[in-house]
Amino acid sequence: MKALIFAAGLGERMRPLTEHTPKPLLAAGGKPLIAWHLEKLAALGVREVVVNTSWLARQFPATLGDGSRWSLRLHFVHEGDTPLETGGGMLNALPVLGDAPFLAVNGDIWCDFDFARLPAEPEGEAHLLLADNPEHHPEGDFILDADGRVHDAGAAPRLTFAGIGVYRPSLLAGWRQVVGDAGGADATPPRFKLAPLLRAAMARGAVHGQHHRGRWTDVGTPQRLQALDAALSG
Repeated sequence: MKALIFAAGLGERMRPLTEHTPKPLLAAGGKPLIAWHLEKLAALGVREVVVNTSWLARQFPATLGDGSRWSLRLHFVHEGDTPLETGGGMLNALPVLGDAPFLAVNGDIWCDFDFARLPAEPEGEAHLLLADNPEHHPEGDFILDADGRVHDAGAAPRLTFAGIGVYRPSLLAGWRQVVGDAGGADATPPRFKLAPLLRAAMARGAVHGQHHRGRWTDVGTPQRLQALDAALSG
């Protein structure tokens, strides 16, 4: 299995910390956020990882090298000055990721979840990790039913998408019909979010998931980064 780490965001909510350092390279517990993911991917047996980049892109190979310290091969895919969003970034990375299911993880999260608990292949088109809703996102994102399927709406309590999932490339097959002319869909390469494609797949019953009840944080503000660093360094 190959993996994709989303690392192309501008990190606007993290400024001034991200004025000179891309968010996934900010340190927590003595190492860059992205390094925690690379360690877990290597432990899982992943050997090739795509890192999509935009803001301060040159810092990624300068900091991470070729990945050999983790027994990985890193592919840095530069998206230009404007990030392609999650859907566009995933589509842009497919030539390197190939035709098999792949693991994708947001570069600006931290989680104690063991990647080995994810399925090597999703039952449908995607398998998402969901976490308890944090204080800054109490309404959650999706619903996980008793059969392990993920839904966009329903009566059950909502959970928050943890930014970790396993995907089939087929999820992106009809992306243009789903996203229409929204955002930068007409750009070259196209720029669009992944969420509409996931919701369309949920409507087909093609998204499964699991609930992670352990530690997870979206490192979206300097305060949350400081809290995470203190917790990991304590």
